[in-house]
Amino acid sequence: MIEPTPIIDLTTSRAAGTSSATHLITAKNLQAMLDDARAGLRIVNARAELSTHIWDGIEEWVGEDGALGLKDPKIVESDVQAQISFLRKLKFLYLEQNAKDKYVKTIVSDDAPLVTPALNEELRVQNEEKKTALREHKAKLAERRDDLRALSGFVEEDYKKAQALTLQASMLSQKILDAHLSLTRLRQAHPHPRLTITTANQQLDGQVEEMQALDTELADAHEKIATVRERIKVGTGQVEKLRSVRAEVEKAVEIGAGERVEDGRVVGLYDWFSTTTSTHHALVSLLSAHSESDNELRLTYCVHEREVCMTLLFIPNTRRLAEARVEGVEERVIGDVVDAHVMENDVSGLVWAVLARARAT
Repeated sequence: MIEPTPIIDLTTSRAAGTSSATHLITAKNLQAMLDDARAGLRIVNARAELSTHIWDGIEEWVGEDGALGLKDPKIVESDVQAQISFLRKLKFLYLEQNAKDKYVKTIVSDDAPLVTPALNEELRVQNEEKKTALREHKAKLAERRDDLRALSGFVEEDYKKAQALTLQASMLSQKILDAHLSLTRLRQAHPHPRLTITTANQQLDGQVEEMQALDTELADAHEKIATVRERIKVGTGQVEKLRSVRAEVEKAVEIGAGERVEDGRVVGLYDWFSTTTSTHHALVSLLSAHSESDNELRLTYCVHEREVCMTLLFIPNTRRLAEARVEGVEERVIGDVVDAHVMENDVSGLVWAVLARARAT
């Protein structure tokens, strides 16, 4: 855009001549023509229009003085995006009007435009140079973007470390304040004279020795209690066994007294059988064995101080095993042992297999 000042200076520099008045009038006429042309150009008023343009959606952010009070980063970002969009539209309109103007001048002009192969080659070379420069700039931009992405991880890691250290520092400062407060309370609760370090160490050593002696006595007492409990348990088991044996003997004596035995060896054989049965039960850990019905037998064993009960069901009037149920052992420990032995009709194998699995756990 042509400024009027140089023309005024030119006219004033030549005012010393005889035709200064004529040149002054000419300069004024030219100045008026330029002012009229400036008023007619849209690009001159574009800046004022941009500064006075009111963007959609942010009317409520206008301050008291009429200026936009944009302080929120999101609002500022939206304002910048709107301005960028407006400038792009303005640029597009300018390029469109410029192209239309050139096209009209080319058509209306009497002289055909001089477009030579040399000019086309020059334009092609310029375009290649611009494309090369653009590719280099894009490569540098991509490299810079990759560097930023690579460094962002380290920055985030450093930020997390700094955040952790800050949290740790705040926690330590809080602990220090708590310790100072506790120390102040202790000093108020225990006024002078206080224990010295030497006296406190001596008292601590005495208390440690006393605690060690008490721990030793407590351990001995626990051992004695465990031993007595074990003895009581063993004795209780023996008493129960003796009671059962006594009951069986008394029952046999009553039966023998009520019936007349012709053979004198029966009592000896009965005693031998009872003793053998008791010994066998003790060896195999059999607590009880009784028949619930004609075809049902219930066996109770003691394995690792727990009872394992096996119920055997037979087909009536046969020795064929029909079903077996085991209680006191987890099903995952037994597995398919019960079904396999039931199919094979192996009662003794079933008993020994279940007891072996129970003892292994």
